[in-house]
Formats: sequence, C-alpha cells, structure tokens
Amino acid sequence: MEGQKQLSHARSPKLARVTEKTEKSFGHRQTQMATDLRLKSGRQRLREEGMNPSNPLMRSDMALFARWSIMCIAMVAFLAGCDGGKMVEQKVQFPDVKSVSDAQWKKLSQAKVYFGHQSVGNNILDGIKDVMRESPAIKVNIVETSNPADFNRPIFAHSRVGKNVDPKSKTDSFVDFIQQGIGDKANVAFFKFCYVDMKEGTNVSDIFDDYKKKMSSLKGRYPNVKFIHVTVPLTTTKISWKTWIKEKMGKKDLWEYAGNIERNRFNDLVRKEYEGKEPVFDLAKIESTYPDGTRSSFTSQGRGYYSLVSEYTKDGGHLNERGRKLVAEQLLIFLATLLS
Repeated sequence: MEGQKQLSHARSPKLARVTEKTEKSFGHRQTQMATDLRLKSGRQRLREEGMNPSNPLMRSDMALFARWSIMCIAMVAFLAGCDGGKMVEQKVQFPDVKSVSDAQWKKLSQAKVYFGHQSVGNNILDGIKDVMRESPAIKVNIVETSNPADFNRPIFAHSRVGKNVDPKSKTDSFVDFIQQGIGDKANVAFFKFCYVDMKEGTNVSDIFDDYKKKMSSLKGRYPNVKFIHVTVPLTTTKISWKTWIKEKMGKKDLWEYAGNIERNRFNDLVRKEYEGKEPVFDLAKIESTYPDGTRSSFTSQGRGYYSLVSEYTKDGGHLNERGRKLVAEQLLIFLATLLS
C-alpha cells in the first residue's frame, strides 16, 4: 500500500498534465461544436426569416417587385394599344399650291388684308415668306402695321392684338383696330387666338359668346369686309404609360389632356356656328393632320380630340419650318380662293 501510494504520487504530475490537456481538448471541441451550432442556427434563422413575409425587409422587397411587375405589365399594354387613342375617320386631303391659277394669285397680291395675332402668327408669316421664295407667282406685301393710312395700297398687314392668356382682350383689340379705320379699307380681316388662351379651367363658352357677339357687330357695320373665323391652334399631347394607367384607374381631368380638350371645344363651337355659312380657316385641322392625311388625336372619357402633330413643332406649341410652311400654304390658298 505504501508502495502504491508512492507510485501514485510519482505519476501524479504526468497524469495531471495529461488530464489538463484532455480537458482543454475536450473544452475546445465543446466550444467548436457550440460555435457550429450557433452558425447553423443563425443560417437557418436567416433562411427562415428571409422567406417570412412578416420580415420588414422581405415586405419591402416584395412591394418593390410588385410595383415593377405592374409597371412592366402596364408598359406592355400601353405599347400594344398605343394606337387605340386615334379616332377612325377618313383621311384629310388639302389642296396644293399648284391648284390655284396665276390670275387668283394676282388678285390676292392686289388685296388689302389685315391679320391680328401673337407668336404663332409670326410663325405663319415666316411660313408665307418661305412659300413665296419657292413660288414666284405668289406675291403679297407683308407689313407690320395697324395704321389705316397704310391700307391705301395692296398690303398684307399684320400686328399683335391683345395679351396672351386673356382671349377677350384679343377680340377687343381686333375690334378697335377695325373700327379705327381698317374696316373702311380692308378687303379681308381676321385674327387668331393662341393655344395659351385656352387651357384647363377656361370658360370656353363665355369666350366664344363674347367673340360671336362682337364679330356679328363688325360684320353688320362693315359689310364689304370678308371676316374670317380661325380655329384655335393646338399643342402636342404628352401621353405616357403613366397617363394610360391613370385612365384605366378612372381618373378624370388629366393635365396631359386638359388644354387641348378646351381648344377642341372652342373649335367645335366655331365650326358649328360658322362652317358653311361664313369663311372658316381651320388652322387646328391643318396642325393635326399628318402628311399622309391621318389625324393626330387622343381619347379621353370615351371622346376623341385632336392635337398638334409633333413633327410640326419645335416646342410642343409653336410651329417649326415644316409646320409653318404647311399652314402658310393652306392660308394663302384659302385667301386666294376666297377673293376669287
């Protein structure tokens, strides 16, 4: 017993070291196993949470995916049906400059014409100059004036009338110029409103009633003057997939349409009142007609409206070289035919 005890004591330091090493190794393995378990548990939780709709991050991703899906579907539908807004009707065919005889052009060159306008009118006058450069038979004496004394000779007089965004001021200004002496000398007189005069919220009926009353008074007072009624110029209509979605959702009074809708309403009143009875120069019809005779149009709440052909403008409202020449040609033909 004594020997065994001594042996035990003799071996105890080595055994202690082995025991210590074993315990450390076992402890390390336990720690590693615990770490592995935590990592595995963490990955599992991430997978579980990632597929959990209640996770705020997952909800955000799902909402974003849903929005993109709706946008893609809307875009495909919009592109597939982008021609659906055009009204189906017969193609428009305008007369050609060559259809007017030299005698008719000569009579126009000898006439006294007054034209009241703002900026789009300047575009048209530039177009007339373009046409005259290409067609020597067409000669009109363009002069910026509203002085009756200048009407003692053949003239294509023009001047600004009223203020933009105030259509009644334009009617009043035109009436004043006619009554100040132009009405006693001119053969033809007309003015045009601008597209900015008719916009969302404009009381079109009130403006037309005022126009109708004052033009009727001028006609009665100056029976020798041919007064021409002009439709309001249009603007391009900006239609996007967002517009399409808003329409499908039943939203009314879209800003993309509002201005041209009011212009179309005014033009409908002009055509209904004067077409076939008094001279009407349909500027809006020319602006909304493509070279192939089809019309630029859109549909709102089941009704069709016209808009300016984008190829005819530089900014969505004013006429570029192509647009101004087209309008100028038709105005000159209209005047030459009217005076024949």
